[in-house]
Amino acid sequence: MRIFKEEQRFNQVWLIVVLLVSAVVPISIYVKDYLEDPSENSTLELFTLILIVLLATGFIFFFKLTTRIDNTGIHYKFFPFHWNFKSIQWNEIDTAYVRTYDPLTDYGGWGIKGGILWNKSKGRAINVSGDIGIQIVFKNGKKLLIGTQKHHEAKNVLATYKSKFN
Repeated sequence: MRIFKEEQRFNQVWLIVVLLVSAVVPISIYVKDYLEDPSENSTLELFTLILIVLLATGFIFFFKLTTRIDNTGIHYKFFPFHWNFKSIQWNEIDTAYVRTYDPLTDYGGWGIKGGILWNKSKGRAINVSGDIGIQIVFKNGKKLLIGTQKHHEAKNVLATYKSKFN
């Protein structure tokens, strides 16, 4: 029995830079205002605002996409949206393969994408980074793409279980 496991997080350099800038700007404004007139806000209010900004911008680093492929099917969890694995049994799958896609034009970016606000014909996508994913086409015609950074391993494991979904 072959098993594929992968965990991914948002850790792109460009994302970290954007988040740092989006945190530093409001914090520096709060600190500047506080230093100009300390009687306007208390030190506790200043530290509370700083903490809120840091928590809000840093929240994205708690997100984690976990994927597992085994003899029962394909399982995924995108924490904190999914607390438990979502399982797709092999008998629900028409086809599954690894493919390259454009996250921005195909699905509108990274995260949980697709559905009502995007191109429904492409289905949904759950991704964290990159442009390679495991494309799943269900027997009912719906589609789900799960992003992967380990595309060679995923392709090999899917080939192992190909007889289960064909």
